[in-house]
Amino acid sequence: MINPPETRSGDSSVSLSPPRVRVLLLDDEPDNLFLRATILRQHGYDCVPASSIEEATALFGGIDIAVLDYHLGAGQFGTEAAALLRRSRPHVPIIILSATLEHIFGGAEDMHLLKGYSSVEDILSALSSLEAKRRGAPVVVDARDFFYSRIAMAIGSDVLVQIFDSRSIWLYCNEAAAEYLGQPRDWFPGRSPAAEMPTFMRDWSGIIQTVSHTRETYLDRTRRGLLNVPKPDEQNITWSVLAFPITLHDNRSGVVLTARILDRSPSAYV
Repeated sequence: MINPPETRSGDSSVSLSPPRVRVLLLDDEPDNLFLRATILRQHGYDCVPASSIEEATALFGGIDIAVLDYHLGAGQFGTEAAALLRRSRPHVPIIILSATLEHIFGGAEDMHLLKGYSSVEDILSALSSLEAKRRGAPVVVDARDFFYSRIAMAIGSDVLVQIFDSRSIWLYCNEAAAEYLGQPRDWFPGRSPAAEMPTFMRDWSGIIQTVSHTRETYLDRTRRGLLNVPKPDEQNITWSVLAFPITLHDNRSGVVLTARILDRSPSAYV
């Protein structure tokens, strides 16, 4: 962060701080509103609380970003407020907070965060990212990547994590797996390992499709890891490779494929 220049004695210049970002917080629970507003204010945001869609609508004209709870009282939903805000002020970024994944992504909201899985840091990071959109730069946030990254975080950053659909198409690859496979993370979604890396990776298509169909878990202890032939520095490494079924963000069947090192000794299990 670059600090604004200090005003020296005799200097006629004035240090101007950037305008504070005004965040609309919509939630029908007073405790949630108070806590969320307190945290965001501590991090430099101006917060405008509302407990109903009617209150929120009256505040649309003076906000920069909206954080809307999905489940509101009296049969109301945050997505209704999002649609109204998008029509009246289409350039205001919108974050929806929800406790479930039962709803299809891709509505009026720019980002969808899961309550109970999203930390304070996640919300602050989301607000910081979406400030770019407020300044006129487009911001595209893929809620699916957020969902899958939470799965990867729960497994561990030192584990190679890949997520596939039932056709063995990559949906997600964590940093550890991407580095191991020699491509940036955003290269993987939508590609097939059988088509892209046939001489490098083992053919996982049959295993992934079987796990997806039977909903059973596959476990393999191997010297090869994910590869057809181990890398030169992996001759004495034993890998534990696990494939287990999950329900994807859109309720389709999918598979998580993980790999981690069990043993580095020369006498490792073959």
